[in-house]
Amino acid sequence: MTSRFIKSLYPCLLGVVLGSAQAQPVSFGEAWSRVIQQDDGLAAEQAGVDRAKQLREAAKAMYLPKVDVGASYTHLDQPMELDMTDLNPIASHPELGAGLSNILGSMGVHLSPDDFVTPLTKQNVVTSSVKMLWPLFTGGRIDAAQDIRQAQVSEAQQLLVLKQQATFESLSQTYFGLVLAAQVVQTKQQIEDGLAHHLDHARKLEAQGQIAKVERLSAQSAYDRARIDTQKSRRSLEIAQLALGHMLKLKQAEPNTRLFINDSMPQLDAFVEETLAVHPGLKLLAAKKEQAQGMISLEKGKYAPELFLFGNYNLYEDDSLVSKTTPDWLVGVGVSMPLVSRDGRSETVQAAKSAELQVNLLQAKTRQDLELLVEKTWREAAQGLEEYQSLSSTQALAEENVLLRDKAFGQGLSTSLDVVDAQHQLAGVKTQRAAAAYQYVISLARLLALSGQMNSFSQYQHGQAIEVNS
Repeated sequence: MTSRFIKSLYPCLLGVVLGSAQAQPVSFGEAWSRVIQQDDGLAAEQAGVDRAKQLREAAKAMYLPKVDVGASYTHLDQPMELDMTDLNPIASHPELGAGLSNILGSMGVHLSPDDFVTPLTKQNVVTSSVKMLWPLFTGGRIDAAQDIRQAQVSEAQQLLVLKQQATFESLSQTYFGLVLAAQVVQTKQQIEDGLAHHLDHARKLEAQGQIAKVERLSAQSAYDRARIDTQKSRRSLEIAQLALGHMLKLKQAEPNTRLFINDSMPQLDAFVEETLAVHPGLKLLAAKKEQAQGMISLEKGKYAPELFLFGNYNLYEDDSLVSKTTPDWLVGVGVSMPLVSRDGRSETVQAAKSAELQVNLLQAKTRQDLELLVEKTWREAAQGLEEYQSLSSTQALAEENVLLRDKAFGQGLSTSLDVVDAQHQLAGVKTQRAAAAYQYVISLARLLALSGQMNSFSQYQHGQAIEVNS
């Protein structure tokens, strides 16, 4: 009955310890939801995903024709003209030309040299047209570019998941770090209150002449040190509260989720298997491998010929003979075959293959590192659980020792130093058990993050869980 009453009062006690009557109670699940919605780092990674998707959609335009509209203004040093006498060598002969002029003159036809000149263009030429170029075959380079863009989207998505996992771990450390700090303050305050009671008892016994002055001074010194320790722990608590408030973007946040432990640890093999199957680090490397393979196809495509469709349609042309003889539109099919290139095609292909090999080696190394990290984290959680459970008897002994030493001091059978030592021993055991529970919780949170099971945290918190009391 007493334990249930203390458990029901814990949120109120925590609010008193935090010194914020208007603090907003926040469970760990609510805190995580709030971080997901408001964290700037996650929003930045989401923007990266959106950017990659937009670039992927933009790459689809490679399949479409390129259509340009343009206009030009050209100033010539002189108009283009055609002299008919230049086309007829007989007419340009001096004697024959003079004879021809006499014959035409006898017929009443008089021609000057300018009459044989035909203007082709003006000195200022203005044109406007629509041009089209449509690649029909590029050796698979367009498809390779599409694959690379899709792999870049996958890479950005896995970077977002990695950021979510890191943020989840950071939140668990900050949130339950504040809970641990509050429990430490509560423990320190209990010790301070106990030593205050002991000091009051020592003063009465000194007034009655039952103990020496040195015993009362010893109790006074122990009480003063306890006050200092409590004040230090409160400062640490304030720092932890600021960290959580900054993370949740709340001025005052009061955790209402306790530290907890479970009866037993989940199986290690299941965590390892799930981590290797879903970890975003491995999926990110898989996306890198797809990009490397796409680069290989892209570079190999430079050896293939390019087939394209082209066309042109004149929108505007000036009134000249050349314009009249030029067709209004044209279409055609062209082919381009690279013979000698300056971009080092063979070397770039080998570089892309080296990038693929690099990713393969990184995948093997990452799998080994993840297996080691999961096992290390699992053992840390198991150690915290074992330490908390093993210290249960030690705490019971420390609590009983405090009662016995306090009674013995009142009967003159124990010194003040014995009482102080018993109080500090009890405080140390309580703090050590709370730290062990904290180690278990944050290690469990990391295991769930590594294996992509962050949403399962509440199941471990509520299902077969034992709340830790200070």
